[in-house]
Amino acid sequence: MKYLKILYVQVLIGIAAGVLVGWLFPGFSPTAKLISETFINMIRMVIAPVIFFTIVSGIAGAGDMKKVGRVGLRALIYFEVVTTLALIIGLVTANVVKPGHGVAVTHAPNAQVSAISEQASHMNWGEFFAHIVPSNIVDAFAKGDILQILFFSVLFAIGLKWMGESGHSLLVSFEKINKALFNVLKIIMRLSPIGAFGGMAYTIGKFGFATLAVLSKLLLTFYLTGFLFIFVVLHLVCRYYGINLWKLLGYIKEEIFIVLGASSSEAVLPSVMQKLTAAGCEKEVVGLVIPTGYSFNLDGTTIYLSMSVIFLAQVFGIDLSLGQELTVIGILLLTSKGAAGVTGSGFIVLASTLTALKVIPLEGLALLIGVDRFMSEGRAIINFIGNTIATVVIAKMENEIDMDTYKRVVEKKLPIAVKEPVLEE
Repeated sequence: MKYLKILYVQVLIGIAAGVLVGWLFPGFSPTAKLISETFINMIRMVIAPVIFFTIVSGIAGAGDMKKVGRVGLRALIYFEVVTTLALIIGLVTANVVKPGHGVAVTHAPNAQVSAISEQASHMNWGEFFAHIVPSNIVDAFAKGDILQILFFSVLFAIGLKWMGESGHSLLVSFEKINKALFNVLKIIMRLSPIGAFGGMAYTIGKFGFATLAVLSKLLLTFYLTGFLFIFVVLHLVCRYYGINLWKLLGYIKEEIFIVLGASSSEAVLPSVMQKLTAAGCEKEVVGLVIPTGYSFNLDGTTIYLSMSVIFLAQVFGIDLSLGQELTVIGILLLTSKGAAGVTGSGFIVLASTLTALKVIPLEGLALLIGVDRFMSEGRAIINFIGNTIATVVIAKMENEIDMDTYKRVVEKKLPIAVKEPVLEE
């Protein structure tokens, strides 16, 4: 019975119950969706202030402005290298396994595809980068725009640091507010099994298992590719920097299961920031890398996008040349960066990519709509794990991690107590 008190066990029970309820009572899916969205909204209400106060207290409290720029630059280079590898792995696996061969395509009109195509046609990817600068910071907080909040937080931290000692009292207040926010988060996380239950019950009740039969090869190929990316690519990155991947995954297992149930890596953003700080990573590194990674280090989404393009090409019998596949990589390196900032991002980004490629019919998106929800869990988990590893790696690059604390907290390697010599009287 003691195991039932462990949060990740409760989340697993919630997921299992959600699958069962969704399967037996599909009519429950609207209520289940409401439960899941309510839980995610509870998390979202603390994301903006947590990012703001964590970054400000981290940079203004002990930060060096040159270091902030260096961390940001290293993070962006790391993100670009790793997401490029994710793109290549997705393309190679899809070409080898060929999940689109033998799938019948329907040319029936789909209103949802038409709406997605319309949104994609109006997207300007240059505007995405200009959008990082908020025109109204209150509006950015209200909408929970992570990149805009991050941008303002860094500037505010610099302004506060320039105040010197006169800004110290405000900094102390910010740190106290941040602690209170994390206490609020602890209360919300106790409800995560209910949120996971709602997310799974909605997915199974709404889409059922029948959809999986048609596109099971694509689904299995995607999860196989994600598995290879985590346990080959990210594992090699971890080994190079002396990080034990399995121990780190064990440390964040509760968050992984919550992401699985909620189908959203955003649901654990404040929680993982707190955990990585507790594991010895400097607050300013965590505060910069995690929020930035949510827009620029979407490994799971990148794998999904690259595989989807090749899958649709195979469905329509279009043999893409090496040059065209290299073009796909180039286009996705740009379009995938905007995925986090767009509602219904996966399909809209995919539609904009297909539009730019001008080879594969957009009607093929109708094939992916039913199975997309079952792939969203995998995308979210890969994105989450990738960002967690990126934060630890960049903290180690910068020597901004207390490895004694990390080994004690994450790897459970407790320091050996040295006995004081007993002096005889």
